[in-house]
Amino acid sequence: GIHPGFGGSVRSVRMLGAPRALDLMLTGRSLSPVEARAIGLVDAVAEAGQVDAAALRLLRKQPPPRRAPWYLRPLNWPAVRPWLAKQVRQKTAKRAAKAHYPAPYAIIDLWERYGGEGREAYRAEAESIGELLVSKTSKNLVRIFMLRERLRNLAPKSDAVRQVQVVGAGVMGGDIASWCALRGLRVGMQDRAVEYLKPALERAEKLFKKRLKAPGAAKAARKRLLEDIAGDEAANADVVIEAIIEELDAKRGLFADLESKVKPSTILATNTSSIRIEEIAAGLKEPTRLVGVHFFNPVASMPLVEVIKTEQTDPDVFDRALAFVTQIGKLPLPCRSAPGFLVNRILMPYMLEALLAYEDGHAIETIDRAARDFGMPMGPIELADKVGLDVALHVAKILAATYGVEPPQTLRDMVDAGRLGQKSDQGGFYRYQDGKPQRNRNVAAPDQALIDRLVLRLVNEAAACFDDGVVDDPELLDAGVVFGTGFAPFTGGPIQYARDCGKEDLVARLRQLVDAFGDRFTPHPAWDRLLDVE
Repeated sequence: GIHPGFGGSVRSVRMLGAPRALDLMLTGRSLSPVEARAIGLVDAVAEAGQVDAAALRLLRKQPPPRRAPWYLRPLNWPAVRPWLAKQVRQKTAKRAAKAHYPAPYAIIDLWERYGGEGREAYRAEAESIGELLVSKTSKNLVRIFMLRERLRNLAPKSDAVRQVQVVGAGVMGGDIASWCALRGLRVGMQDRAVEYLKPALERAEKLFKKRLKAPGAAKAARKRLLEDIAGDEAANADVVIEAIIEELDAKRGLFADLESKVKPSTILATNTSSIRIEEIAAGLKEPTRLVGVHFFNPVASMPLVEVIKTEQTDPDVFDRALAFVTQIGKLPLPCRSAPGFLVNRILMPYMLEALLAYEDGHAIETIDRAARDFGMPMGPIELADKVGLDVALHVAKILAATYGVEPPQTLRDMVDAGRLGQKSDQGGFYRYQDGKPQRNRNVAAPDQALIDRLVLRLVNEAAACFDDGVVDDPELLDAGVVFGTGFAPFTGGPIQYARDCGKEDLVARLRQLVDAFGDRFTPHPAWDRLLDVE
């Protein structure tokens, strides 16, 4: 791989030329040994047992120094570097804001000034890296990395699951099935008729071709994905995942039927996004067998899966469900059964606050930019469109019964009008062209008050989730929100963000929002405990 620091890339700038070397450094992209040799970054590649012999050969017959092609060398000249650095900064700014992620800009600054030449370049690099290592962004990103490792190691490594049955071939069910097949499992995909399977199979083939490059790998994955209208493969499944419509009676009826068809050891799992697991399990003879295994859309991109248990859940079933999620390359987050679980419970007030801000006169583009300026990957209005406004309304109604999170009238009106979001021909809050929202560029820029209104609604709800025991500790909560919602990673998660703000500042900002918008912003009592945790 390529060392991401500037000093480790002095040689690469000379060998590869500034454009390619900067691209590798700024993206942090890794290269395989074969790729590194092909572009001239390394002189030789050897098997593990042949390294010493290969090194001796290089010492005896040293290869000539490599240099960038002649047509790239001028780009490293002092007169040219400022021009190229400007272009690279503009390109980088589209992917990461300097205020949030300073390291890429430090690389560009060092290269522009020194071009990888002389002792001063090394000294400046050392000072720059030293400053970056102790920055808040660095500490929080290291924290997120450690949290990812914690999730990856929650369950023992296992390949116990060989076959999965997915019931429901909609967007979620079909994509769960294709992901499991991609990861090497035999998968039965079940729905009412063949026509419901076809869109899922088409998406699966695209996924396999995109992700599986080895000869024959895509075809092998497609063979593992079985069309199973009658549900015959369920009898052989180690895990059955229900992914049908979000209606309690339909789910109960399905599991009552499945319970008599599957092996006693089969894990029964529901992909419900909001219904309490206890309510679904109530129709089973053995409710201890049921767990929630909640994936997020798009399945192939989102790393987190909530694994949800009730007080009745058999601990062995729960542990095997965690291991299954790890086996298919996802990050399992243990959760207690509660309406909305963790991610939807926290996201819903945030999205609904965005709709209330829209009703107050803010343009949807301004609202979404406020979230992106904070560091979110996507604005809440666009997110609601992507999730589906009908889905958002359904989840909001379920949460309203427990938490009083009432859906704004605007959301009800949009659904009644058939404007359901990106999936709808009519669009949702945005109109869509080639899958992209069409934004009005002539709108006001967001102010800090709007950013606080959105973000602190989410952050305050995170404290409520911790207080309700949805997850076991604040670190797991931060991990779940970052990996499940994309909450700005450089903050370390909502709880860490609150700690960095400090209790006095956080409470003061929430009190200002209470005065402006009402009691829903009242600082949660859990902050007294959370902000004392080091």
